[in-house]
Amino acid sequence: MSTTQLRGGGPVTSVLTWQVRPGREHEFEEWTRGVTRCARRFPGNEGVSWLRPEEGHRYHAVVRFRDARRLADWLESEERASWHARLDGIATEVDSERQSTTGMETWFSLPGTTTRSPPRWKMVLTTFVGAYPCTLLIQWLVAPRTALWPLPLRAAVFPVLLLPVLTYLVMPRLSRLLRLWLYRPPGD
Repeated sequence: MSTTQLRGGGPVTSVLTWQVRPGREHEFEEWTRGVTRCARRFPGNEGVSWLRPEEGHRYHAVVRFRDARRLADWLESEERASWHARLDGIATEVDSERQSTTGMETWFSLPGTTTRSPPRWKMVLTTFVGAYPCTLLIQWLVAPRTALWPLPLRAAVFPVLLLPVLTYLVMPRLSRLLRLWLYRPPGD
């Protein structure tokens, strides 16, 4: 997916895939450390994580940037091109497997498949179904105990409690429970 296809001004995550020649894994891993340091210094970078080999010597990098424009700047930069030139004979990037997302659709991904994210209206409705009970519970249990706290501190409590619960507990279960509805092909 081209970064120019991404919409919105929020954070963007891109998964980049490399095919490493057998026997060249050590050299590639040395390269990953250097390119990661370079990417982390690049304006707008919010982190790089590497997923180690799966069958076929494929490595994946999960690259996060503040927005699609900064990701595009990195992908088209001279620094990145210079690092990629060092891979000659070691590995090749698998461009057709580049995937980028801009937000909560990652809550709804199906690992190991090429299934597309559901329509945004379904994601909004599913997120509401998951977030509303959590919000109600937090308001009932936590809000009264923090009523005298300064507003910025009270406001921080809500996302600190809600987001991990949604991300790790509620949304994965909801997306599995509602998968037939979420991923129904258009026209069915």
